[in-house]
Amino acid sequence: MSITSVPSVSLGTTEALIDEVFLFGRVLRDALMSEADGHIPRALTGVLLVLAARGECRQNELATELCVGQSSLSRQITGLVEFGYVSRHPDPADGRAFRIRVSEEGMAYVKHVRTRRAARMQKLLTGWNETEAATALDSIRHLKETLVDPEHRIVTSSNPIGTQSV
Repeated sequence: MSITSVPSVSLGTTEALIDEVFLFGRVLRDALMSEADGHIPRALTGVLLVLAARGECRQNELATELCVGQSSLSRQITGLVEFGYVSRHPDPADGRAFRIRVSEEGMAYVKHVRTRRAARMQKLLTGWNETEAATALDSIRHLKETLVDPEHRIVTSSNPIGTQSV
């Protein structure tokens, strides 16, 4: 006999949360991204920031973390290599695979972008106090960790990385 668990959050709240998170992502990108940040496309900047935070890794590991396909990421990494922001070298453990890492020039660019974005966000948070910001941070982290937790992922045939599409 199986025990059916009752959802702890209502369907209406779940739907509203999905809508708000989706719109939040768009608003955040528009608020923090600026053409003044640099000369590379926004998508490449995003990949570079994630790689800098993650550290050296295989391309397939980064693709999984970014929830993008291998071919798409490969094109983006090629662009970052051409800009001199990423180095790519064969994986000593598997000569067919590549390891990637952010170069010194790339780290300087990451620092520039992160500093500018933090300054913009700090201005946008005028009127918030430290407790409100910390509470928001805790909630966002908790949601992210819940969504990343493999125990909560739903595998579908159209989504091979194992996350449910929104």
